[in-house]
Amino acid sequence: MKLFTYERAKTPADAAAAARAPGAKFIAGGTNLLDLMKLEIETPQHLIDVNGLALDKIEPTAEGGLRIGALVRNTDLAADRRVRKDYGVLSRALLSGASGQLRNKATTAGNLLQRTRCPYFYDPAQPCNKRRPGSGCSAIGGFSRQLAVIGASEACIATYPGDMAVAMRALDATVETVQPDGRARQIPIADFHRLPGGTPHIDTTLEPGELITAVTLPKPVGGTHVYRKVRDRASYAFALVSVAAIVQRDGTGRVAFGGLAHKPWRVEAAEAQLPRGSQAVADQALAEARPQPDNSFKLKLAERTLAAALSEARA
Repeated sequence: MKLFTYERAKTPADAAAAARAPGAKFIAGGTNLLDLMKLEIETPQHLIDVNGLALDKIEPTAEGGLRIGALVRNTDLAADRRVRKDYGVLSRALLSGASGQLRNKATTAGNLLQRTRCPYFYDPAQPCNKRRPGSGCSAIGGFSRQLAVIGASEACIATYPGDMAVAMRALDATVETVQPDGRARQIPIADFHRLPGGTPHIDTTLEPGELITAVTLPKPVGGTHVYRKVRDRASYAFALVSVAAIVQRDGTGRVAFGGLAHKPWRVEAAEAQLPRGSQAVADQALAEARPQPDNSFKLKLAERTLAAALSEARA
């Protein structure tokens, strides 16, 4: 691990202002960042500890939703009575991720910002455009079983690894931030994560130094909430495919996929097909899929996982 300097921020505005310095990074739970620093994939020159900021509350909003502070731990968010009652898909998604020990440390903002677990990204000996722009993508033509089947590019076929953001995408959450100049910003979760295009090293639409302060959930939409995750082992594994589904009594609803793309994948137009059945939804949501030879199975797996999730919801 390379040498770095360290400070504790006193306010969100101070933290964002300090992050203007070249090579600065925020740290809270550190469940992903510290691993990347040990491998020298991330080499921040300055760490800004935001754990002392008052961003660890879950509070109701005037609109009838919930405002989740950026420092709320995954365990506390999953266990919150209001989340379990009105946003069950979020609680289930959180409990399917990582391990109990990691959920006790991982934060809401850190979960959103976690980086891909593509094996080539984690191997400094291999070319990777996400780790070193312009070096190439070893995954294309390499081992791609866990990687993207849709929304990828010629520069990168990595996937976003998280579960929480998939549920938040189905819930139409909004990410609140403060910028280095002190201005606040609200980013719809649909616009927060980026597809790789020609700049796969840029994961989100955050500006340099911009600090997440909260995630806001809108008023509950009701319905039956299901999160189904398919992985290689029963726990402590990332999704090959996951589905966040919210189904209403009239057969309408919302569907978001994880494990398929560089971001949580939701095609709102495909949701109009829900009353016709899961296959119609999958056909439209995955119409632009371009799988690799090793991961073409994900398309059939996504169809079947969606069918199972909808069957569970309708039961």
